[in-house]
Amino acid sequence: MGVIIRPIGLVTGLWVAICSAKMRESLRMTTSSSPPDQPFRQRLAEVALLFFKLGVTAFGGPAAHIAMMRHEVVERRKWLDDQRFLYLLGAVNLIPGPNSTEMTIHLGFLRAGWPGLIVGGTCFIVPAMLIVMALAWVYVRFGTTPQAGWLLYGVKPVIIAIIVQALVGLLRQAVKGPLTAGVGLVTLALYIRGVNEIVLLFAGGIAVMLVQNLRRLRTPGMASLVLPFVGLSPAVLTATAFSVPLLFLTFLKIGAVLYGSGYVLLAFLRADFVTRLGWLTDQQLLDAVAIGQVTPGPVFTAATFIGFVLGGVPGAVWATLDIFLPAFILVAISNPLIPRIRHSPWTSGLLDGVNITALGLMAAVTWQLSHTPLVDPLTVALALVSLGLLLKWQINATWLVLGGAAVGLLRAALL
Repeated sequence: MGVIIRPIGLVTGLWVAICSAKMRESLRMTTSSSPPDQPFRQRLAEVALLFFKLGVTAFGGPAAHIAMMRHEVVERRKWLDDQRFLYLLGAVNLIPGPNSTEMTIHLGFLRAGWPGLIVGGTCFIVPAMLIVMALAWVYVRFGTTPQAGWLLYGVKPVIIAIIVQALVGLLRQAVKGPLTAGVGLVTLALYIRGVNEIVLLFAGGIAVMLVQNLRRLRTPGMASLVLPFVGLSPAVLTATAFSVPLLFLTFLKIGAVLYGSGYVLLAFLRADFVTRLGWLTDQQLLDAVAIGQVTPGPVFTAATFIGFVLGGVPGAVWATLDIFLPAFILVAISNPLIPRIRHSPWTSGLLDGVNITALGLMAAVTWQLSHTPLVDPLTVALALVSLGLLLKWQINATWLVLGGAAVGLLRAALL
């Protein structure tokens, strides 16, 4: 027996040694070019400083944020290589929440473990939150003045153009054939009819997943999977009195289920805060998006603006915490599981369905919101010119928003 055990033990020990060597080599490839014994506090400080800097300077939306992160962590600091960076980018698409924020959380975890996970995400969010809170105070204090009205008169049509441009770009990636195109159109129609957006999100994801993976089986068609939800509409909670606990639960729900671009957030915000609760108007919702567009950091800080308008500083803090908290939890849970599920055709189908459904919601809300800012030939022209500049020359959206504000103020001066 011992004759058999010794060779097995020898082989096992050799296998463990080889695996350990490969693991150490993998870690060396994905960590910084700094010495391997670099103190933990120094690595954590690097995470904090880098993502604080990005939180102050990262304008332009999630795609621009991720491009800046790649430049910093792959090219300059060499924390990881392009292959691992793309792996993490695919990982954030598997879970709901703000993609660029989740990317900072993953990178913080990769560089400095669990403390890095918390510090990286927090340092990316907090600068934007503070800037948005300051602008929200100005909005609440001076937002009803004629000057502020003319300022937003020119900004809102540009915001509609920015959303349409984002929608066009995302549709190119999300529409992968007749199935996904059909789900997107059905989602748009059903949402305008009043079907609950969360019901549509899950129904669309499940429909595409089943149809893609069970084509050879006699499964219900896409229509039979979605049509049962036509009669479902959310409970009407219009004119519900404002309360911090309800604000907490609403933003927590949104952060936990929202897939797609930050602009998809519009569908959820409008459904909850405008239609059901009656706490905001369409105009205030567009103002929140406008503020989020001219500030750095994640688009989800529109929640900060809404929280401040509704409940002052406590409302802003709670709204920000609630909408971003699920991202931290989901990254922490999914990080060790993603390697097992990222190649699954079932997961891929579910994501295809969820993504196209989210864009259908985004298109429906854009149509509904466009009636508020497009009120005369000038605003229509401003929106069309902005959209043309975005689609043809990909001009930074921040400059267009500032240009729209200038047009509004100039028109006020000429009247």
